[in-house]
Amino acid sequence: MISGSIPALVTPFKDGAVDLDAFAAFVDWQIAEGSTGLVPVGTTGESPTLSHAEHYAVITACVETARKRVPVIAGCGSNDTATAIAHMAHAERVGADAALIVVPYYNKPSQAGLIAHFTALAERSSLPIIIYNIPGRSVADMSTETMAALAQLPTVIGVKDATGNLARVSAQRAACGVDFFQLSGNDDMALGFNAMGGVGASSVTANVAPKLCAQFQAATLAGDFRTALAINDRLYPLHAALFSDASPGPTKYALAKLGHMAPDVRLPICAPSDAARAAVDAALAHAGLT
Repeated sequence: MISGSIPALVTPFKDGAVDLDAFAAFVDWQIAEGSTGLVPVGTTGESPTLSHAEHYAVITACVETARKRVPVIAGCGSNDTATAIAHMAHAERVGADAALIVVPYYNKPSQAGLIAHFTALAERSSLPIIIYNIPGRSVADMSTETMAALAQLPTVIGVKDATGNLARVSAQRAACGVDFFQLSGNDDMALGFNAMGGVGASSVTANVAPKLCAQFQAATLAGDFRTALAINDRLYPLHAALFSDASPGPTKYALAKLGHMAPDVRLPICAPSDAARAAVDAALAHAGLT
């Protein structure tokens, strides 16, 4: 089972281009710090602004650098089913371990449309699929009943839940079965999420604090919620600060401050405001990272 601290990786840029050297070094650091999986080219990886060639290059670099030390869950979602199929074909060809498939955004498909979309992907690829339900970005919200129907497909194995509704964990556990794993898509809810049956987080904060996030997840999965709470208290200001301006601007600012990459983002994302940078500075100090 995929579990633990799984960073939703940022994509480094340099002089307007994807910086694959910085990305490979970043992947190595993430693994050395204890991350138990990697998600390249998700939303935090600025996938909407990457060309298909760049998207595929980042997936390939992640797989080649990880070298099966941890699972690579490639971001393959699209609001166009044919494009998502093409993304999955590349990810499968280069050796990714699973695909993260976001609920199609902007189109506002019906529940029947969601079933048809994910079924088409499952029929065209043998790559395991993790549903990414994030209605705050996609507008469409996959119902528990729809998820339960999709969980019957042999390659649909879990969900990254960013609904912000902790009750969904219990509802989906009951509807989809205990072997259908659930990852939190919200760092600030990861403690409660795991207490209710989650097994990890696809995390933004783990980009910046991978060791602490890995220790936090290990504690929750061992049932040591006293230790997890203490770590969560250290990390909570960082969870908030990294979303104090449009993501991943604050995250890249933090990583630049820690010496991992340039802070560059692509439009329409802008560099974080003075207030956001001050919040990140304070949160890094609170967590003991600077």
